[in-house]
This record gives sequence, structure tokens and C-alpha cells, in this order.
Amino acid sequence: MWRNTRLLDIAANLMFGLAAIIVLKLVAVAALNSAALPVRSVTIVGDVGQIAPDQIADAFVGRTLGNFFGADLDRVRGWVESVPGVRRARVRRVWPDRLEVVVEAHKAIARWSDRELVNSWGEVFLAESSVPLPRFSGPPGTAIDVTDHYHRFRVALKPIGRDLVSVTLTPRYAWELTLSDGLSIILGRDAPGESAEDRLARLVRLYPDTIARLPPGKFNRIDLRYANGFALRVPELPTLRGDKTTPPPVGVPAARRKPITNASLAERAPPLA
Repeated sequence: MWRNTRLLDIAANLMFGLAAIIVLKLVAVAALNSAALPVRSVTIVGDVGQIAPDQIADAFVGRTLGNFFGADLDRVRGWVESVPGVRRARVRRVWPDRLEVVVEAHKAIARWSDRELVNSWGEVFLAESSVPLPRFSGPPGTAIDVTDHYHRFRVALKPIGRDLVSVTLTPRYAWELTLSDGLSIILGRDAPGESAEDRLARLVRLYPDTIARLPPGKFNRIDLRYANGFALRVPELPTLRGDKTTPPPVGVPAARRKPITNASLAERAPPLA
């Protein structure tokens, strides 16, 4: 073997290669633990929304970054994402002594509870806001579905110039809306033949010839859980228990209509929804 120069050359190359790897590893370990290249600053960029700079700065209080090469970027990202209102953060090194954190803030579109908000992706997060926002509510885990319906309901209401102040998904998964003028709309549950959005579209289609012609403020609730029309709740109407004249809902031909009372509307029970 010792006379085989080819094998000796291969063995020598392997030893030099192994030695080089060991040296590089030692240099890397020394660089990671060296105090010669400390991180001197952290720059926050991106859309911070309503997050105060002090809130993000507080996330670094009492925490050690290490040097430029040894800083744990995933841990730094976790510190920033723990700040209320931060949806996502990305961290990178900027030579020679700086970390740059790109922040994406939640964009709140509604309130989910007293302290929680909902962003445009339907994600619930903990934060405070003084901005007037609509209110969402629903069973646990339904925030994404409520947000999706909210966007579609808003589009459906645009032709009549109304906006939403609340969207509720009840424990029975029925939809209820409150408009900017205080009007409550009962949509019921989504069904294979007709969704809640379809019922709202029907109301918007009938609105110019029905609701728009009534005196404003004379009714406070519209029930759309009827197959061919809708019912109004008018607070000023008398409550009659013995009334046998059950009117058809709005949208039925006038020849078939009869006097309306709240009692008669209550007796005409809509389909369960």
C-alpha cells in the first residue's frame, strides 16, 4: 500500500478535506459565540397598522439577541408575532450588525367579542381598537364562514344603499343581520334550494316596490324565511290573540292580501330555519 502513490494521494486528500471541515466548523462555532459581531439594532418595516412602535419594542425587553451570526431568527420572529395585532413577521440579517423585521399587521374588519377582533381572512385575534366596527358572532370555529358571508351580504345590499352593523350565525346555524339603519333581517339557514344569500337577493329585488314605499321607521324587522315573500314586524300594530285573518307575506298579489297585525304574523309560523 505504501508503494501505491495513487492510494496515498487519495488518503492524503481525504485527510486534508476532513481537516478543512473541522477547521471550518471550529470557525463557525467561534463566529456564532463571538462577541466581536453583536447585533446593534433591529429595524421594523412593513405595514404595522395601528400597532404602536413601543409595543413591538417591548417584545425585545430582557431578551438577548446574541451576535450577528448566532441570532435565532425563528425565536425573534416568535417574539414579534406575540405582539397583539401582529399577524405575521419575517426576520433577516443585514450586514454587518442589524436585523430587519418585516411586520404584517392584522386588518380588523369586525369585532368578535369584547376583546377579540376579526381580520379580512376570518382570523380571530386578541387586540383593542377604538375604530367603529361591525360585530360578528357565531359558534366556535365559524369566524371564517361568518366573514365570507359578511362580504357577500355587503355586495348584495349595495343596490339599496345599506350597510351591515352586525352579522350573527345562531347556534342553529341560521343567519341574522342588522343594517346601518337599525333594521333587523332574519334570513334563516342555508338550504340546498335557497341559501341565505338568495333570500337577501330576493329582498333587494323587491325593495323598490315594497320597503322603499313604506314610511321610514315604521318597522324594525324583516323575516325572509318565507318561500315567496317576506314578513314585516311593525311595532305600532296591535297584538290580537284571536285574529283569524292571516295575511300573505309581502310580495304576494294585492288581491290576496288581508289586514296585517303582529299577532297574525306571529300565528303564521314560517318554516323552521
